[in-house]
Amino acid sequence: MGEANNYYKKANELKQCINEVFVGKEEVVESLLICMLAGGHVLLEDVPGVGKTTLANTISKSIGCSLGRIQFTPDTLPGDILGVSVYNMKTQEFEYKEGVVMNQLLLADEINRTSPKTQASLLEAMAEGRITVDGKVYDLPKPFMVIATQNPVEFLGTYPLPEAQMDRFMMRLSIGYPAREQEMQMALQYLEGKTPDKIEAVCDVETILQMKAVVAGITVTNQVLSYIEDLVMLTREEQSFALGASPRAMLALVRAAQGRAFLQGRDYVKPDDVKKVAEQVLLHRISLTSEARIRQESAVKILQSLILKARIPVA
Repeated sequence: MGEANNYYKKANELKQCINEVFVGKEEVVESLLICMLAGGHVLLEDVPGVGKTTLANTISKSIGCSLGRIQFTPDTLPGDILGVSVYNMKTQEFEYKEGVVMNQLLLADEINRTSPKTQASLLEAMAEGRITVDGKVYDLPKPFMVIATQNPVEFLGTYPLPEAQMDRFMMRLSIGYPAREQEMQMALQYLEGKTPDKIEAVCDVETILQMKAVVAGITVTNQVLSYIEDLVMLTREEQSFALGASPRAMLALVRAAQGRAFLQGRDYVKPDDVKKVAEQVLLHRISLTSEARIRQESAVKILQSLILKARIPVA
């Protein structure tokens, strides 16, 4: 891979740095890095207190990027996120006052606790890397990534994210409770004062942008593309699914597979890369029919069976 090898090594240094603070969740960290390098956004869905916010803080410190954080509540307004135009009496003109979205990494805490209107204010930012305020378009800093957290929808006072919003997230991840040994190690680190704010940056924003360019150039053969398309079509043809994977989901699966290949030190995508990331990329984009829910079918198990069913290309 030539020069790309240096970026591969730097990416693994970054992964190791995050794992030293965020203990015992190597697969979650790798998936989040895949999203970042593939230009995607992440939805962390889990119960409170498992480290969703800590993970986002750790990543921002390790790459030295600007971090914006907003705690969503029912009364949060779109202007709190995007910013507002304020009239300047001296110049007699309206001036744009930046919102929290004007950061390279945006931590949207408990996104499902705010109203659908406020949730929708992030759509343009996540899809196009820009926002529109009072008819004027403002570009967001690069790289731009949203890490949103949400509590499970069965918790009181939540607004389930609409399909259009869910489709903007490249992956939905769940951290889960740590194992006993990992939780003990976490407690020891806490007592020793090893917190995210003590982390020194492993690389800078410019290096991340260069890594993203390398990932975008990872080779995806027509055979692998056909395999991805077969998998996406299976989700649309599945009788138990009311909603299958969208074209955006297909593109996200391609990018995520490129990101995974890069972290494995390869300059080409293998079917195994697709299989490894397929569930995280596709599961939150599909929904069961009412009949399937009555039968208590599992979307996870159905999707896993479709991943096994998809015809793997022969090299």
